[in-house]
This record gives sequence, C-alpha cells and structure tokens, in this order.
Amino acid sequence: MNIREIDAPLMKQAFLAGAQGLEAKKEWINELNVFPVPDGDTGTNMTMTIMAAAKEVAAIENPTMETLARAISSGSLRGARGNSGVILSQLFRGFTKEIKTRETVDVQALSGAFVRATETAYKAVMKPKEGTILTVAKGMADKAVEIAEKTKDVEEFAREVIAYGDLVLSQTPEMLPVLKQAGVVDSGGQGLMQVMKGAMEGLLGQAVDWPAKETAQEPDEPSFSDIGAAGRGSVDVSELDTSDIRYGYCTEFIINVEERYDEEIERGFKSYLESIGDSLVVVSDDDVVKVHVHTNDPGLAIQRALGFGSLSRIKIDNMREEHQERLIQNSERLAREQKEERLAKMDNTTANQGPRKPYGFIAVSVGEGMGEIFRGIGADYLIEGGQTMNPSTEDMLIAIDQVNADRVFILPNNKNIILAAEQAKYLVEDKQIIVVPSKTVPQGITALINFIPELSPEENLAAMLEEMDRIKTGQITYAVRSTQIDGMEIHAGDIMGIGDHGMLAVGSSIGKTALDTIKAMVDKDSELISIYYGSDVRPEEAEALYAKVRKACPDCEAELHNGGQPIYYYLISVE
Repeated sequence: MNIREIDAPLMKQAFLAGAQGLEAKKEWINELNVFPVPDGDTGTNMTMTIMAAAKEVAAIENPTMETLARAISSGSLRGARGNSGVILSQLFRGFTKEIKTRETVDVQALSGAFVRATETAYKAVMKPKEGTILTVAKGMADKAVEIAEKTKDVEEFAREVIAYGDLVLSQTPEMLPVLKQAGVVDSGGQGLMQVMKGAMEGLLGQAVDWPAKETAQEPDEPSFSDIGAAGRGSVDVSELDTSDIRYGYCTEFIINVEERYDEEIERGFKSYLESIGDSLVVVSDDDVVKVHVHTNDPGLAIQRALGFGSLSRIKIDNMREEHQERLIQNSERLAREQKEERLAKMDNTTANQGPRKPYGFIAVSVGEGMGEIFRGIGADYLIEGGQTMNPSTEDMLIAIDQVNADRVFILPNNKNIILAAEQAKYLVEDKQIIVVPSKTVPQGITALINFIPELSPEENLAAMLEEMDRIKTGQITYAVRSTQIDGMEIHAGDIMGIGDHGMLAVGSSIGKTALDTIKAMVDKDSELISIYYGSDVRPEEAEALYAKVRKACPDCEAELHNGGQPIYYYLISVE
C-alpha cells in the first residue's frame, strides 16, 4: 500500500484510531508507575484528554484539515488532565498548527508537524525533563526529518518513525534512574506510542467504529463544590504561619520618606534587610514605604530605615511566644467558620453572587474533611479531584468562571495538576489567574493561610512559595506491585510511607509505617506535625497514632484532622 498524501477523511480516521489505540491500553499504562501506588493515572489522563478531542472530531461529517485541526486542538486543550495529558494536548496543538492550512499532508508536511509539535510541548513545560514523553516525541521528530528526505511513502515514513519512537522509549530507564530502579519505561512515552500505533492502523484502512465500546466514554465529570465564601476578612501579619521560626520577631513599620529614595536605594535597602532576616516585603508608594520583615534584631531594620525618614505604625511581635496562642485561635476560628458554612447550606451558584471581589480562591481537594478545611481558611470554590482523578483544563475554566473576583488564585495541590491549571490561566482574559504550584494538600493549606489582602498578587505568590518550602509531606498508602525503590524492598500489599523526595518507610502495619514515616520527617527544627486520616482509617486508629506521635516527638506540637481522603490512609505534614 503506497500512500503519498493524507487527505482530511483519512486524517480523521487515523486520529480516531489513535484515540482507540490509547484507550485500549490505558490500564496497562496506568500500571507503569514508578511508585507502586494504587492511583496510577497516566493512562487515564491521556485517554480522557484524547477522547475529549476525539468526540469533537467524530462529530465532523465533512472534514477539512482546518476543521479537524480546530477540533483536535480545542478538544484536547480543554480536556487535558494531568501533566501527561497537558503535554499530549500541546503536541496536538503544535501538530495541527502545521497542517491546518493544507488540503492534504505529505511526508514533508508530517515531518514539519512532528517538529512543531515537539517544540510546542517543550515550551509548555517550565523545566523539561529527559526520559519522559517529551524525549520520545523529540526522538520521533528528529527521525521524521531524516526519513522525509529518503521517502515519499507515508506508510514507510510512519513505520520507521514509530520504530524509532519505540527505541527511544526503551532507553528512557537509562535517562531517568528512577525508571530503571522501578523496572518500567516512561508511562507518558508509552501512551504516546499507543496513539502512534493506533493512528498507523487507521492510515492502513482499519475501520473505526466510534465509540468502539462503552469504556471509550468519558466517565462522569468530577463534581464541583461551591463554597460561596462571603469574602476574606482583613488578614494581617499575625495570621502568618510561623511554625518554622528561624527569625523570632515579626517587624513592621511605615517609612515617611524625607530623604532621597529611588529604585537603586530601595534595592540596597532590600538587600540589607535580606541579610538580617526573611519573609521580606517592601512596598513603595510615592513618599510612603511599607516594610515587613522577620528578623532576630528589629533594631537593625529600624535604624537603617530611619536614614530615609520618620517612621510610623511600628509593630514588633515575638512570634515564638505567640505561636501557641495563634494555633489555638486558628483552630477555634476554623471550627467556627466550618460550622457556619454547614449551617448556611449554600448551593452551587453562591460563589458568583454578590459584588465582585478583588481576590478569589480555588482549591483542588478530595475528601469531606479536606474540603471543610479549605472552606474554613477562605477557599471560594473546590474542585473535587487529586491523585485518583486529575481535573481537566475545562474543569479549571468552569471553576474560574464561578468565582466572581478580579484575581483568582488556583491551588492545584498535586504536581500532576499544575500544568492543567497553567493551561487554563492562558485561556482566561477577563480575570488575572495566579497558579500557586502547590504539589500537596498541606502545601496548599499553608499557602492559603498565608494570603495577605494588602499585598499584590506577585508579593502574595512569593510569600506563599516561601512558606510552602517549609513544609514536608508524607503519604501512607499500599503497594500494588513488588519492586525496589530507594534501597527498600517492597512487596505487593506492603504499606509505604512516601515523602517529598522518595520512599521513607515500608512495613506491614499502617500505624507503625505511619509512625516510622513521621520519625523520618522530623528533625531538630521541626515544630508542628499535622496528621490527616483518610476514609479507610477508623477514628480510634487515628487517635492511637496521634498518641504515639506525641510520645515519640515530645518537642513538636501535633494536630489530628479527619481528611476523609481515599487511597491514602494518612497525609502528614511536618513544619
């Protein structure tokens, strides 16, 4: 079979066959997970991404390259879920930009589309990592350019490109040691190859029945829980989380400028303050400068500031003395606000009612307890999702539309959701969207607690990032397969304690493994341990762990919360 050109109907058939090729292998791809946790979702995310586009493509009766390109790009962009799904959507976006103005596509056009697809996907990722789906895509793009100079036969071109993609995929464990250690290839790269192989079958005339089977249908959309918070009250620096206290005095004052104070002087002033403290905020407005800094010697900051003018509204708080009182107050406030919200029984339209607010907050969360916590600290809208169901870009856009605010902060609370949030950010024109790259729920909680209305979005983001860096997160779940990670032998059914940077503990007991994980996380600077127990943990079991933690870590405060999250017996944070 000698194919010199692909027309729009054949392109449509190839794309739908590619979608089915991925869908047929999604569970197998889910299992290609470095950590043997029961929430592998790469296959699901990529399948739901391509299916969102495939539904639009299937609805086109008389396709042209332009209508196909628009359907593939728009559908995958909005349906993208997880990092792998977002990258796949960007590959489609670049590919379709190259072909949309053509009536037919030959090998030269295909090679150009492969290159543009790869360039677009790499640009979408802030820190591209080799040994991933990006590497596989780039390998095929490079091979496509080479093969396009040797043949005009689309079938020959496709076979050689796919064969080289398989070769690059097989080498991903050599590029990422963590893959080699786990004995798997990159799951995103494997998903991309399934798309390619399915598309090849479509090119060769395999009939495509759409949808092929019931499982090709997208599952129910994650539900949205609108909190309808009536707006955040005034939050001053006393609300800052100070559980990791390096500098003991929270120092604030206003400089009424009387001497020369320009950008160069301000840079020097900031540099000086950074040398004696942290959590620095310096906001200038004509002849008034507002300063906030954490330091062990407030007098040094004040003395330097007096060189620029007189001072007013000087406020110095000893954060170490106030820390215990603040924790109690925050807990009481949280409980009171949660009770008020439960009584209010607000429906899903409340967030968009009332006057437009300057700031709004969206958090991704799963579990009733986690939802209540985010409600209590000011979230306007919850997207239910997380490890087992990554929200799509479209889900983010719906949530943004429901929050009646000029600036909307999104807390993804999962490293696999950040790209979808970033993608949504660039599709919104009437609001400023600020994505806080929170990788865990505890990071998201810390970020939201530390929001200060008086600061700019940029200053708030910087402060949130700083506070998030102080958080260590642990997750307790079970292994779905046997493997070896970080020098630990893991067997299917074992209980695992996973930290921010790898495996912390393995055992047969949930409680003991959780305790061992916490011990591995705590160091001499740790002050607060927060334990969130999941839906599969009985309250009395959680209380028993809490008692053991207090005994094992007497120098730390400990908190116990009912998170209600699935799959993970405990989520733990140490500050």
